[in-house]
Amino acid sequence: MKLIKLTAISAAVLASTAALAAEPVVVVDDNTAVAYEAEPVAVAYEAEPAYAYNADAGVVRNTTGAVAGGTKTFFQTAINPAAVSAEVGTLGYGANIAWGLNENTELQAGWAGGDVADLFGGDIDIDDVNYDVDSDFSNPYLGVQLRPTGNWFTMGAGIIVPDNDIDVTANPQNGGIYKIDGVEYDANDVGSLQGTIEHRNKLAPYATIGFRPNITENFGLFGELGAAYLGKTDATVRTNGTSNNVGVKGSNIGSGKTSAEVAAEAQRELKSDNYLEWLPIVKVGATYRF
Repeated sequence: MKLIKLTAISAAVLASTAALAAEPVVVVDDNTAVAYEAEPVAVAYEAEPAYAYNADAGVVRNTTGAVAGGTKTFFQTAINPAAVSAEVGTLGYGANIAWGLNENTELQAGWAGGDVADLFGGDIDIDDVNYDVDSDFSNPYLGVQLRPTGNWFTMGAGIIVPDNDIDVTANPQNGGIYKIDGVEYDANDVGSLQGTIEHRNKLAPYATIGFRPNITENFGLFGELGAAYLGKTDATVRTNGTSNNVGVKGSNIGSGKTSAEVAAEAQRELKSDNYLEWLPIVKVGATYRF
């Protein structure tokens, strides 16, 4: 009987002292003291994850995991564009790649260039002098294309990095004259007038509006209208003439100017015109969407 009572009391005491499991428990029965060593109590803990992101606070615990995950996402986005396009227009012939930022916004990177002088008529009139134009355009650009109403209507804006070579050659008028600043100079005395035009802006902002209807699930067409600000121009005009007294129509004594001085007057006119300071953007193309 004593053994049964002793066992029951011991069990009750052990159960009530689980928090003190490391401490020995002493039970007294009929003046007899018996010490029992308490068994340790197993406590289960939920393991913390290796890394965690707190989206609300914008905090990342475990920088290595976050950077690796972010790099992977960026890399996957970069190598998986939303669309590729081919285009032709006043910027030149080229193509662009687009990445979708959301369902209505795309980031575009592209290039357009080549000899597009014929798209502007192939010649220009600067005051009373007509020039043939040869061009070699190079226009890499980066921009954003928006669909503000969620349909085919688009708006675009961005930056062009222009590197456009524009060469000009003056054409004598009927009768073999160059009319510069109101004076009709003998073209034979002046010589051949050739020059270059360079825009000052190294970065040219642009804006466009357009349409991008889808023909099939993957293919579509587009057209855009807009302008880019290339800035004011610097111009040079040179001549192969060597006359020290360029003849003037209707005068027997000549102008008293050298061929180089007449070329300098033509250069001032060409520079002050600021040819294509605002470059019109007109382009059409086709798009393939992934």
